[in-house]
Amino acid sequence: MMSLTVSGGISRSRLISRSPSFCLRNVSLVRALFQTSVRISAPLRSYCGTPGQHSSVYRPRRALLFVAGNDERKIRKVPSLDVDCVVMDCEDAVAPSKKDEARTTVRRMLDEVDFGRTECAVRINSVDSGLANDDLSAILQAKKLPSAILLPKVESVEEMQTFAANLNTAVAGIDYNPTFDLLAILESAKGLMNLQPILQETISLSNMSPFRLAALVFGSEDFAADIGASRTSDATELLYARQKVVLAAKAFGLQAIDYASVDFKDTENLKRQAEEGARFGFTGKVAIHPLQVPIVQQAFSPSPERVVWARGLIQAFQQHQQEGKGSFEYEGKVIYKPGLLQAQHILQLAQSSEL
Repeated sequence: MMSLTVSGGISRSRLISRSPSFCLRNVSLVRALFQTSVRISAPLRSYCGTPGQHSSVYRPRRALLFVAGNDERKIRKVPSLDVDCVVMDCEDAVAPSKKDEARTTVRRMLDEVDFGRTECAVRINSVDSGLANDDLSAILQAKKLPSAILLPKVESVEEMQTFAANLNTAVAGIDYNPTFDLLAILESAKGLMNLQPILQETISLSNMSPFRLAALVFGSEDFAADIGASRTSDATELLYARQKVVLAAKAFGLQAIDYASVDFKDTENLKRQAEEGARFGFTGKVAIHPLQVPIVQQAFSPSPERVVWARGLIQAFQQHQQEGKGSFEYEGKVIYKPGLLQAQHILQLAQSSEL
């Protein structure tokens, strides 16, 4: 078997990025190469702060607040909002004539603003737009890198291959080995139909590129426009697509982020949408205005009563297991292992939200 050793001074991303066009033409060959005996230094990650070791701790993304990348005033207000994740946007929220300004502002805000507990993410432009590479090249010059990258309008395996090659090029000049969470945004009928091979290829590409596929985000407005659907307040026209996004995300062990409510003043409808999304299995929701953040994050947080219920169920499950019982009654319901998994998920979300 071929064996390749990469010393601590040469990262796999830097090696691949020397010839991204070669990678695109020979994806299978490059993948096979990096699945042989490769020895590299442990990947590092920067969460808008000091780079540290890659962590497997669950990171809650109950609300993803999108802010235009060229709006410095709004970005500087983010630390006061106590939002799980801010997404500095270089795509739809920015006019074509302001793209360069957005890149420059985002890079500067990453270095200048202390976001506290809020995760910093950046949405770049789509691969198909031809602007994604410029976004990555500019933004990843920051000293404090974003922890996550959002890639919009994902439709094909080939786009993910191009993104991986571009990201390798963009990190080539970085002294350490950064690793980013990737949040893929599904926004079209084509993307929905190609979802399974896209996710399979993306996870495979992460073996040779500095990202980890972490979440699938549903972009409702672009999707509805793509299929010619009329938007309604109860979103029945999106039911199939939303459920398929949740199904695909959970099948691949990903977070599932629900669509944005564009009428930010209608807080009652937002609350209903968010609670429905949580019942569907979504783990978070896109927010487009600070007023939406507390409503969304509460909807995706377990209530104190649910936490007490979960702790009691886990304790009862352990006790009945010791007695050799596979199922038991708990608060009037018969509990099997799926009930245990639900309780464990509730506690995980509660604990991570507190952190």
